Amino acid sequence: MIFIAPLAILGILLFTFIGGELVVHLWNWLLPPLFGWRQINFWQALGLLVLCRILFGGHGWHRSGRSNYRRRMAERCQNMTPEERQKFRDRFRQRMGERWGFGPSTGESKEQ
Repeated sequence: MIFIAPLAILGILLFTFIGGELVVHLWNWLLPPLFGWRQINFWQALGLLVLCRILFGGHGWHRSGRSNYRRRMAERCQNMTPEERQKFRDRFRQRMGERWGFGPSTGESKEQ
């Protein structure tokens, strides 16, 4: 155990350094010539890497919950009759339409 902790810390630092350098080189190679953006340094690249991880990568502990949700929804749909499935789809579409502003407006009826 005494040797594992320093190796783990060294591995994390090495992984962070390689990730930051990879982002620096990719950014400075692609974005300034394509879009005219400025070049970045290592610390900006590391910040960008952390920001992307927060926004898009999650933290790793939510994965099982997502698959659980999908499995439970699939089981529910299998146990529904075709009429119940259609009713569920219609309600879902109506709620999404209300939430995101598509579909018939409040003044229009469904018959039109």
